[in-house]
Amino acid sequence: MANDRLRTAMLAANLTIEQLAERVDAHPKTAERWIRDEVVPHRTTRHRILTVLSAGEAEIWPSLNGGARPVPSETEFVHLYPSRSAITGAGWQELLSGVEEQMDVLVFSGVFLVEQYDLVPMIQTKAQSGVRFRLLVGDEKSEAVLQRAIDEGTPGGLEGRIQLMRRYLAEVADLDGVEVRTHGTTLYNSLYRFDDQLLVNPHVYGALAGQSPVLHFKRHPSGTVWDHYMKSFEQVWRSARPEKGEK
Repeated sequence: MANDRLRTAMLAANLTIEQLAERVDAHPKTAERWIRDEVVPHRTTRHRILTVLSAGEAEIWPSLNGGARPVPSETEFVHLYPSRSAITGAGWQELLSGVEEQMDVLVFSGVFLVEQYDLVPMIQTKAQSGVRFRLLVGDEKSEAVLQRAIDEGTPGGLEGRIQLMRRYLAEVADLDGVEVRTHGTTLYNSLYRFDDQLLVNPHVYGALAGQSPVLHFKRHPSGTVWDHYMKSFEQVWRSARPEKGEK
């Protein structure tokens, strides 16, 4: 298994493998093994890595924490971003481009995925390769959306962003393997699933979604957090209304 904690910390620091290796005086191929094969560096090198990434040892190599095996919730947890906007463009691009089987999204708008990261052409390309997409966006006329717009101080703004997103997704809604639905449920969290990676963006009263923290989880056989959030996704999915694509 790969060390996703180290990979995510590098993305948060906007560093490539080559750049990290140079900063800690290591060979790039050695640095690749730290991630790909979960090789734990020598203590001196670990301290250099942690200094560069401004991270704690238990955060990057939890198994070294007293030699104890991490509990399932710690195993699933990868990284905490202080805000959605703290995730670098390279971080979003890696998650999006890395999808090979399934991507699920639960949002009200999520239009930033289209306008900043070219979600629509990515869907068009990957759907041809058999990747499945399930996209849940808000119903701009629902009470939940109208109240959320008031709570975040953007009455009318959120509704407009949702209309934009639905317009964009109409281009792919009829593709094989792509399903788009609208919902009017209270959105406690925005969810972004990329195969076995899951970003959870909790919503905070009075704050925009982009200003709120994001928790990064990776699916684990003995974990419970992944299933907890995806169960919520499935409940909204079953109650949502299918969208029609462009003809």
